[in-house]
Amino acid sequence: MTIFISVWQFIQDQLLKMIWLDKLVVKLLQVLNIDTSTTIGGGIQFFIYDVIKITILLCTLIFVISFIQSYFPPERSKKILGKYKGIKANIMAALLGTVTPFCSCSSIPLFIGFTSAGLPVGVTFSFLISSPMVDLGSLVLLMSIFSTKVAVAYVVVGLIIAVIGGTLIEKLHMEKYVEDFILKAGNVDIESPTLTKKDRLRYAKEQMIQTFKKVFPYILFGVGIGATIHNWIPESWIQSVLGSNNPFGVVLATLIGIPIYADIFGTIPIAQALIGKGAQLGTILAFMMAVTTLSLPSMIMLRKAIKPKLLALFIAICTFGIIIVGYLFNIFQYLFK
Repeated sequence: MTIFISVWQFIQDQLLKMIWLDKLVVKLLQVLNIDTSTTIGGGIQFFIYDVIKITILLCTLIFVISFIQSYFPPERSKKILGKYKGIKANIMAALLGTVTPFCSCSSIPLFIGFTSAGLPVGVTFSFLISSPMVDLGSLVLLMSIFSTKVAVAYVVVGLIIAVIGGTLIEKLHMEKYVEDFILKAGNVDIESPTLTKKDRLRYAKEQMIQTFKKVFPYILFGVGIGATIHNWIPESWIQSVLGSNNPFGVVLATLIGIPIYADIFGTIPIAQALIGKGAQLGTILAFMMAVTTLSLPSMIMLRKAIKPKLLALFIAICTFGIIIVGYLFNIFQYLFK
């Protein structure tokens, strides 16, 4: 057991948190006569280290997850989900969301396809909630800045929100609030071609390149904000707004996160900087969930597929769930230390 713990600690420190990279960046900056103990030097160190670390994790994760995705094209996914009924279908849809696109805007076309194929609207919403919120990338990236317990707990509660949200929408019979053109589209089954291992590797490579090009600007933006928070914003300010002294910190973080368009890769450096300044864990996770699940551009896209009443219900369910999760993480934060 001791050996296992030591090996896992090595993986978390050297492969996920990349402590070796942080030390390397410090040495390189020292060679350039940049003092990392100063505000400017520390900001440069934070920026370089986080950009490189997140880029390495990003490319590795996208390649691996895209390879897995190649075994679950939309047609096969529809058939899998169609075999389940009731809450089991919601659970399967939420789990399927963990191996699909990283951002909500990429998930919406799949959501539309599943709904057009005749899958229950509650099931498709379970997928839509979980896909951007709790993909496998979030699990690994959260482990890179927090701990394994935090990362696993985050994914579990995200799946719970997805299942409960989809089930509630199903129970309220909200099918009539899906736009008519989607309901009348019908189910067109197209057999997916048989892919060789080489084809799957090529697909994974292409997805990695395409996603990297799309996501990298948000990484730079997120790391830039993180570096600013980490080195220029006083700790007392962060604690007064997002710390335990502000009972409305979770609500504020959720509302701030909603209009921001980013994904898990862009929010990680911001979360890392906030936790270092004394922000509460649940408040930070609420911000991350709001950004990845309820970004304004994705809500605009979703409005084209569903009517205002269903859109409002979806936003309300996600917002309420995120806020509850944030407060629960704050209350039980001591368990994750």
